[in-house]
Amino acid sequence: MKTLYYSHDDYLKHDTGIGHPENARRLLAIDQALATPDFDDLVRMSAPLPDDILDKLALIHSQTMIKRVLHGIPSHGYHHFDGDTVASPGSKAAALRAVAAVCDAVDQVWHRQANRAFCAVRPPGHHAMPDHPMGFCLFNNVAIAAEYARRHCGLTRVAIVDFDVHHGNGTQTAFYDQPQVFYASTHQSPHYPGTGHSEETGRGNIVNVPLPAGTAGEVFRARYQNIILPKLAAFKPQLLLLSAGFDAHRDDPLASLQLVEDDYRWLTRELVAIAKTCCDGRIVSALEGGYDLKALAASVSEHLVALMAE
Repeated sequence: MKTLYYSHDDYLKHDTGIGHPENARRLLAIDQALATPDFDDLVRMSAPLPDDILDKLALIHSQTMIKRVLHGIPSHGYHHFDGDTVASPGSKAAALRAVAAVCDAVDQVWHRQANRAFCAVRPPGHHAMPDHPMGFCLFNNVAIAAEYARRHCGLTRVAIVDFDVHHGNGTQTAFYDQPQVFYASTHQSPHYPGTGHSEETGRGNIVNVPLPAGTAGEVFRARYQNIILPKLAAFKPQLLLLSAGFDAHRDDPLASLQLVEDDYRWLTRELVAIAKTCCDGRIVSALEGGYDLKALAASVSEHLVALMAE
């Protein structure tokens, strides 16, 4: 089956200002890394912008929040929703296409037009709360896609695995009392945003595995093997969504974990193996963090090699 790769030039127009780590160069670095024969079999998809995109936002976000974000996007210059979260004139199309890409990937994968998908989107999403944007994120791309899968595809068991170095507080909040959605996260702790403690378990559907600064691949893999992967397999998801952050890499400037590219390939292989047994291999992965350009490009490449493997 095919593996889809979603992108769009509008993502490059989300200008966050000079010196901001979440910038368009991230996607340019990924595109350059994927311009080799190893990735010729990827099916390149242009992120859509459907007429019902506001309805998709409302699956997770309040109407007040949606209006605040869309009205806050300036016609020129920059608007800061907080100290980290910046919008510019190109941010509206980018943010809406980010949500649309992940939802479209769910449709394609669920209806067997493809087996897996990777959405190279920006802005990222997993910090966006139901009622406010934060942490570089305007709307919560993966959370919206999970709820879209439930409402429009009739799924009753959707799993999200988040391996960004920062805890996905927005995603956890959205599904904290929703046992039909499994959310598991590894993340550096203590670190931004200060959530994701192991005792935060929702209704048994939330699994947080905080990792201290300096944690390297051996411990990271063991935590997945001993904690997250068994619980994910026991949940038996019908669809697996990934909040694919690559900022736990040892070269990333925003954190202090010590992963390398092979750790991402290993984890992706393990997740693919579980998906094959639970949900016919159906995986949709969406880009979150990763701010060292070389490390990001290399890590995404390894992630995709594992997603594409049969």
